[in-house]
Amino acid sequence: MTTQTVKRISALCLMLVFVVVAVTKAFAHDPGLSAAVLQLKGDRVEAHLTYARTDIELLVPLDADRDGVVSATEFAQAKSRLQSLAAEAIAITANGQTVSLAVSGVELDDSNGVHFRFSFARPKSEPFVLQSNLIERLPRGHRQYVELIGGEKLIGSKMLMAGATSYQPTAAALNEAAQVSQSFWEFFKLGLEHIAFGFDHLAFLFALLLAGSKLREAAKIITSFTLAHSITLALATFDVVNLPSWIVEPMIAISIVYVGLENIFRRDTANRWMLTFAFGLIHGFGFASVLRELGIAAQGSGAIVPLFSFNLGVEIGQIAIAALILPLIWKLREQPKFVTRYVTAFSLLIALAGGYWLVERTIL
Repeated sequence: MTTQTVKRISALCLMLVFVVVAVTKAFAHDPGLSAAVLQLKGDRVEAHLTYARTDIELLVPLDADRDGVVSATEFAQAKSRLQSLAAEAIAITANGQTVSLAVSGVELDDSNGVHFRFSFARPKSEPFVLQSNLIERLPRGHRQYVELIGGEKLIGSKMLMAGATSYQPTAAALNEAAQVSQSFWEFFKLGLEHIAFGFDHLAFLFALLLAGSKLREAAKIITSFTLAHSITLALATFDVVNLPSWIVEPMIAISIVYVGLENIFRRDTANRWMLTFAFGLIHGFGFASVLRELGIAAQGSGAIVPLFSFNLGVEIGQIAIAALILPLIWKLREQPKFVTRYVTAFSLLIALAGGYWLVERTIL
């Protein structure tokens, strides 16, 4: 199911909600109906609550005109009151502790629906509990339909009402949601982004290739680096072997300084693959920090696909960069001045960048 299809289905569901609200106005007693959608996105949860304006006006006046229309100016004036109401609308708890909740948006759409948007860090210890606080303050009989969505799939749902105003997803539902949302392609793209914007890793790779290794030597360097960081990436992700970031990050900076200086004082790269393997083990711990922050290890066997796809993204990114840089370096090395001047100058800049990262990650 595509993202566009999910959006259309969600829009249709919200439309049906307001159709029900409109129909019930024909009766003397209108209990009201609202919607809450919880979207699991990695280590965060985004919540979107939708209420009919007439329900919200029972709690906060919006100063509508005789036709029931709220102008932009009037809404702006009422927005601070709505934000205060939004802050009270829901509460998230886990293990008896309140989870910090951020209000990310308050909106009024053209169909007079009021939208509250929130986000919070997904608790890792146990399933969280959503407490909907406005139900008890609205006319008795008000209902709120809650949906839990992982990726593009509906994982769980519940109808809340007076006396039953909380929703707690099961651990199985959350694990399923995490596995759905953390798909192969999402982690593949995450791996690509990590190498594309990981400037310290890029500096290390560029320093390795700058010495102008022949194709066979370059292949050995890239292969050894890949093998080494794949090993520690897997071990660190599953907490088999783990090094704290205050050790890993400075060591990565040291590897950049060393290779930059080696390019200046030692031009023989025949056995550089062995050095690359050693430093690759350290870089693997750096890569693993991304997956650990997302709680991948907690998925057990379900972590295999995210681990593989993330690592594959990193490797494809490295190969693409090498494929662009190496032919250019080989061409430039045909010019004698490039070897004597520019290789030294670029290597010195890389070593200085590594030195800056080392100071930043230790002293600063």
